[in-house]
Amino acid sequence: MNTPAPTRPPLTHVPFSSRTLPSLDPLPPPWPAAFEEAGTARLHIRRTPGPDAVPAVYVHGLGGSSTNWTDLAALLAPVAGGTAPDLPGFGCSEPEEGFDFSLQAHADVVVRHIETVGGPVHLFGNSMGGAIALLVAAQRPELVKTLTLISPAVPDLRLDPRRLSDPRMALAYLPLVGARVRAQLAALGPRERAAQVIKLCFADPSRFPESRLEELTEEHGARAGFAWAAPAMARSTFAIFRAWSTRGKASLWSVAPLVKAPTLVVWGREDRVISVKRAVRTARAIPRARLLVLPRTGHVAQMERPIVVAKAVLGMWEHVETGSW
Repeated sequence: MNTPAPTRPPLTHVPFSSRTLPSLDPLPPPWPAAFEEAGTARLHIRRTPGPDAVPAVYVHGLGGSSTNWTDLAALLAPVAGGTAPDLPGFGCSEPEEGFDFSLQAHADVVVRHIETVGGPVHLFGNSMGGAIALLVAAQRPELVKTLTLISPAVPDLRLDPRRLSDPRMALAYLPLVGARVRAQLAALGPRERAAQVIKLCFADPSRFPESRLEELTEEHGARAGFAWAAPAMARSTFAIFRAWSTRGKASLWSVAPLVKAPTLVVWGREDRVISVKRAVRTARAIPRARLLVLPRTGHVAQMERPIVVAKAVLGMWEHVETGSW
C-alpha cells in the first residue's frame, strides 16, 4: 500500500509568536558598523548583539543599505544577534574591481559572508536582497536554517513609471537624453532623494519617522560623494532585468523549488515596486513556504510594519524548532 504524501499546511497559515518584544520607543539608532572581509570583498557591516545561537543575516534591496533592518534586528535581537552587510556598491561598501553586479555575484558575496559568520543562519532578504537570498538558499542549503523573503524581486515586467522613485530614472540611460536627465537627478538634494524613496516604498509615507528621514538623508548625502555609487545602482538595476528575462533552469521561478529551508514570504498589499500579484506564485514555488500579506503596507514591510513582521518571524522559528512548520 502506498503511503500518502504529507499534506502541505495552508499557504497563508502563519503562526504569530506571543513573545514580548523589545520597545521601539525611542527608536534605536543604526547598529554599530565596521568594515569586514568576505573573501576578496570588503564589506561595511552592521552587527546586532544577541545570544550565541543561530545568527541572522539581513540582505537589503536595490538602492538600500544595512540601515533598512535597524528596527527588525532590534526586535529579534533577544533571540538572534545578526549582521547586515552593505552589498557591494551600496551603503559604504565599495565594489571590488571587476565586480559585475549580477544577482549571482551579490549572492556569492553573501555566501562568503555567511561562511565567515558561521552558518547555518536565519537569512532575510528584501526586494533585490530577496532574490539574492533565494539564490543563496537554493545553492547552499547547508548555510540557511530559515529564510524570510520580504517583497523579493521575482520577475515583474510591468511597464509602470510609478515603480520608480523618480519617473525620469526610466530615461536616465537612454541615448541623447540620458546625460541631461542624469544631470537633473544629480541636482536633487539628499533630503529630496530620501523623501522620494520613502514615497515609493511606504504605503503611507507619513508613517516614516522624522528621525529616520534625517538618517536616510545623511546616508544619501554620503552616497552622493562615492564615484562608484551611481554606476553600481545602474548596473544592479540592469542585472535585475536580465535575471527577470532569463528562462530555463537559471530562472528565479526555477530556482525557488530548490529551496529546502522553512520559508516565510511577506508582501505588502500596496507594494508599488513588486506587485503583490506575485506573492502567491512565489510562496507556492517554495516547498516549505507560507505567505503573509499585510494590508496598508508597501515594499519594505520590515521598516513599515516591523512588529508584525517580527512576530511572524518568531512564530516561524518557534514552529521550526518543534517540527511543526
